[in-house]
Amino acid sequence: MINIFNPWTAFNNVIFYITLVLSAGGVAGNGVLIWNLVFHIKKGALNLYLLNLAAADFLFLSCQVGFSCAQLLRGSADSALYFVITFLWFSVGLWVLACFCLDGWLSSVACYQRRRPRITSPVLCALAWALAPPAVLLPADACGMLTAGARWLTCVRYYSVSIVWLLALVGVGFGATMAFIVWASCCAPTSQRPKFYSLVRSSGLLLLFCRLPLVICWSLRPLLAFLFSFLPPLATLLACVDSSCKPLLYLLAGMQLGRREALRVVLHRVLSEETQPGLRGLALPMARV
Repeated sequence: MINIFNPWTAFNNVIFYITLVLSAGGVAGNGVLIWNLVFHIKKGALNLYLLNLAAADFLFLSCQVGFSCAQLLRGSADSALYFVITFLWFSVGLWVLACFCLDGWLSSVACYQRRRPRITSPVLCALAWALAPPAVLLPADACGMLTAGARWLTCVRYYSVSIVWLLALVGVGFGATMAFIVWASCCAPTSQRPKFYSLVRSSGLLLLFCRLPLVICWSLRPLLAFLFSFLPPLATLLACVDSSCKPLLYLLAGMQLGRREALRVVLHRVLSEETQPGLRGLALPMARV
């Protein structure tokens, strides 16, 4: 009975149910986004990043829903395994998001447009899916999150590399976003900004405020488990906000006031990589793949 009136228990319960509802909505939203990107929107470098990001977010949120439902039914769950599996897909999305922000900024530079390799986007996305799992699973296994025993020397070595890698991704993504914002503000008129400018800007800012806290929780997990146990659920909620709100942001960016249009049309307007009106027939730089 005492635990019912414990403020920390009540706080964790509220965060748990908000995360569950938000994750379920995000699964539906990202599922619709993936369907449209695969079947109804012309493929391009931009769409390839967004498709892989939506897939990673879909898996991350699906794991959140699955483990949360298991915890509701069983009353408990393996928190270490739960955290590792969800963080695995989170890290894939972090890699893709960093590449998207960096490539989006570089693609606005004229000298890079002419030299940009055609296989840049497929290679970077493939590396995200190939290298992110070892970067998460190897330190998790060495530190005893997946198995009973922990190899402490190996744990420290792998965990340090994983932390540096994740923080580097956050730095690259946010740094590229800030460079892109400065470039667009100083060098490009408002009417000639790339079509994907708002997507890169919002993605980079969400990366800092919503994804970085979960990276910090991964980096300081042993300390937070003892001193600040309320921070991991809060960081997970913020990560779910980021992964769930992207389809809504795309929808709002493509809507036009006073017009009722099909969802496919709205998404096509904001995510397609076709020629923009008013730019003298020039296609988007990232459409040259």
